Amino acid sequence: MLPRNATVRDFDRLTARVLDSATRRSGCRLDAYREDDTFHIDIDLPGVDPAGIDHRVDGNVLTIRATRNPERLRLVDGPDPTGTCTRQVALSDSLDTDRLEARYDNGVLTLRIPIVESPAPHQVEIDLPAAA
Repeated sequence: MLPRNATVRDFDRLTARVLDSATRRSGCRLDAYREDDTFHIDIDLPGVDPAGIDHRVDGNVLTIRATRNPERLRLVDGPDPTGTCTRQVALSDSLDTDRLEARYDNGVLTLRIPIVESPAPHQVEIDLPAAA
């Protein structure tokens, strides 16, 4: 028998959450990848009115919120749920979120964020006082 301390309870909760989410279709799947000098995020949002998609960047956190319309879902295969879908993504400092581009096509929201090149490391000269 395992001891029932906080660590074991936390592990039990995490396992239950992972197994539960593996069997449930959220319809809000997210893929993130880098292509050349651009970071891409693709989010599946079937049955969503493009006008109802809200994306915001607060600090380094990107939040996407969209509401599914039951009427539009009749055109989509599968038992996708209705309601609000929210995803949050922690972004790197190397992304230029001021130039973020968003496009919604065929139920997929695609975000393109340019990558800002960080300056190359270089040696700094230190001035030392002259010996007396």
